[in-house]
Amino acid sequence: MVLARYITSEIVKPLFLGVALLVVIFTGYSSAVRLAEAADAFLGFPVIARLIGLNTIIALEVLLPTALYLSIISALSRFYRDSEMAAMNAAGVGEGHLIRSTIMLSVLIAVLVGAVSTFGRPWAYRESYRLEAEAKAEFDIRKIEPGQFLELQDNKYVLYAKAVDRESGRLQDVFLQSELSSKIQVIYAREAYLPPVAFGEQRTFELFDGYGYLLDRTGGEDTTLRYKEMLIHIPTEERDTSYRRKAEPTVNLLASDAPKDIAEFQWRVSTPLATLVLALLAVPLSRSSPRQSRYGSFFLAILVYVGLFNLISLARNWVEAGKVGAFPGIWWVYAVPLLLFLALIAAPWWQRRKRR
Repeated sequence: MVLARYITSEIVKPLFLGVALLVVIFTGYSSAVRLAEAADAFLGFPVIARLIGLNTIIALEVLLPTALYLSIISALSRFYRDSEMAAMNAAGVGEGHLIRSTIMLSVLIAVLVGAVSTFGRPWAYRESYRLEAEAKAEFDIRKIEPGQFLELQDNKYVLYAKAVDRESGRLQDVFLQSELSSKIQVIYAREAYLPPVAFGEQRTFELFDGYGYLLDRTGGEDTTLRYKEMLIHIPTEERDTSYRRKAEPTVNLLASDAPKDIAEFQWRVSTPLATLVLALLAVPLSRSSPRQSRYGSFFLAILVYVGLFNLISLARNWVEAGKVGAFPGIWWVYAVPLLLFLALIAAPWWQRRKRR
């Protein structure tokens, strides 16, 4: 019991550090990507920060198993290098004891990964889609750059202003283009006032001293008008209710027979299995001699890790494309690392038998 606690504690120490390090690396990468998108999508920093947090929650379904896998490799390979494993073997403690000790911790991490993947993943995607839609629908004078075209409501409206006074909310030399059934409306104003608008609020543009052109696509019935003041009401932005499988609750995916939904469902419920399989593989992959470099075990372990996740990705693509049915789906992939685990566990026994 004391030895089991010692083994677990030696794994937990690098586990916390590994999770923190992987989260920092992922957050840094996600920040760079999101900040680049923000320049084009006019997303504010608070929205960007929340999106990065949601992306990190989604990534935990991969970061947690990865950190656990590398932590087991790190802890157990140190046992071999420092001859602690030799002392354990002399006391009658073999790899079976290591496996039992790591499995107890791995089951706890697998349950957490399953909760993140089954419930946290779709919730985080739903929140991400909602935040992006609301941020893009909100309008603020600060989003407008002089001399650039701004697209509103999925290109239904295009706005251009030669000069922008951000303090007063006034624009100079403004063009606004929109589509009215079979005609194109182009409005020019010497000055315009555009009040800030939140998601779901009515948007009104106040235009002063300009011209309006209603252009027939066939060129037959064009209309021109001169005005001193004009109000343009733009319809309220509607919520996006389109189907997105990544944001769908897991229960809904279970009832679907669409190949992409099946692949998404199987990925979510298989992440705990991937966590346990990686933890099992880490035990035999940690073997090393006292004089062996500490990087030897990690190099082989990373190759196995990359190969496994590439194989899972390939299986998901086959299911999404309908090349593989719901069964075997992506489940057959996990037979490969399990067979590798059995082969690695049996290798020392087979070598001893050959010497006899």
